[in-house]
Amino acid sequence: MTIVEFSNSLVSLEANMMKFALSLTADRTRAEDLVQDTYMKAITYKDKFVDYTNLKAWVFTIMKNTFINNYRR
Repeated sequence: MTIVEFSNSLVSLEANMMKFALSLTADRTRAEDLVQDTYMKAITYKDKFVDYTNLKAWVFTIMKNTFINNYRR
């Protein structure tokens, strides 16, 4: 998967990511920050993603772990 395909796939998940982030944070601003952090980590660690596996599950795991590590403090 090229970086363009990967990025397009991430963008297609934006609405779902925002809903999940809102369910975790219960605050729109924090949810937007969480989505942004998730995008950055997903792009940074793209090489760890196995092509043709479940991108949504991988991204949501990144988001959940980011929330646990940063936002629950």
